[in-house]
Amino acid sequence: MEANAQSAQVTDEQVINWIKSRRSIGNLTIPAPKQPQVEAAIECAMTAPDHKKLQPWRFIITEGPRRHAFGRALLAAAEAKALREGAELDERTAEKTLKMPLRAPMIITVVTRMQYHEKVPAFEQLLSTGAAVQNLILALKAQGFDTVWRTGPLANEPAVKSYFNVGAEDYVTAFVYVGSSHCQMPSRGNIDTANFITHDSE
Repeated sequence: MEANAQSAQVTDEQVINWIKSRRSIGNLTIPAPKQPQVEAAIECAMTAPDHKKLQPWRFIITEGPRRHAFGRALLAAAEAKALREGAELDERTAEKTLKMPLRAPMIITVVTRMQYHEKVPAFEQLLSTGAAVQNLILALKAQGFDTVWRTGPLANEPAVKSYFNVGAEDYVTAFVYVGSSHCQMPSRGNIDTANFITHDSE
């Protein structure tokens, strides 16, 4: 039994290659994860680095008919933004905006609830939520689901914040669209890190 357990363990190289294989998939379909799978992924999200343990993250799960209500909130936000900018929302853009949440069977909205702490500036809380989102995405991938992380110019418009009951000082950090995809994604290819690394050593 022990030998079988050891042989089933993955190597460091396998884990690294698996992480590098993560891809964003734009249009997703059923099946979506079930509640225990979502909860397991959120548990992983909440292991993100978190200075002073503020736990600034909140997770809102939207699926089924509620996606239409979310679409209406996005449309209201787009109309208000256009009015504020002296523009007009054309019919095609309005229809596209209304249908945005229908591109996946489930959307997990991740919110950063900002908190004052003299040792934890706002950018650290936002980065912590970003790390939580990445953990969430990888945990969903581990369970066989595809995702795409979306935000866009409407994410923190008042109508969207109001829909999700997000405070004025807080942020909608991610819309994680979740589901399944049967499309064959091309391999990512080699990742060249040379231009992104500086060695500060003697």
